[in-house]
Amino acid sequence: MSGFEELDAVASLADQMNANEGPIVLINHFTVDAADEAALLKAWAHDADFMKSQPGYISTQLHKGIAGSASFVNQAVWQDVQCFRDAFLHPEFQRRIADYPASAVARPHLFKKLAVSNHCAA
Repeated sequence: MSGFEELDAVASLADQMNANEGPIVLINHFTVDAADEAALLKAWAHDADFMKSQPGYISTQLHKGIAGSASFVNQAVWQDVQCFRDAFLHPEFQRRIADYPASAVARPHLFKKLAVSNHCAA
């Protein structure tokens, strides 16, 4: 993977991985050249296979922008930050990052669900 960008200028992913919260949702926004989409999907599926075998993993879903968009969003739910951090920093996962196409840029960020009356349940 050629690029990593922070999604939020205030809280970096490294800052977030030091938090003690859970459950959490990873949102990872990817962009990639159109010619590399198949390679991105192959690398992402390989990563997802690894992640789903890790303690604290709950679920994941990949989304693709419509109308010719080159944007992808991965939404993954984890038991807590520690479980995500352990999986993300695992040497096997770090090795797999090299399998992404050179045009791919990732923007991962951790979130928590919010309760909003009449709209969202926490």
